[in-house]
Amino acid sequence: MDSEEHNCPVCGQSVETVVKRHKTLGAWVPLWVAGPCRNPECEAYVEEGTGPEDERARKTGRKSAAKKS
Repeated sequence: MDSEEHNCPVCGQSVETVVKRHKTLGAWVPLWVAGPCRNPECEAYVEEGTGPEDERARKTGRKSAAKKS
């Protein structure tokens, strides 16, 4: 595991490291990536309470299935 610190590509502020996973040869393999930016002045800002499905919907421009209005 590398000890590299991740930074926001927009504002440069350090962000937390989150674990994602992908399947390789039938096994789930962890992948450590940069988490969302928590700087309210940044264009890439994501609110603290936003769940992963809401964040994914925001990136793709779709509405979350969990929130029907």
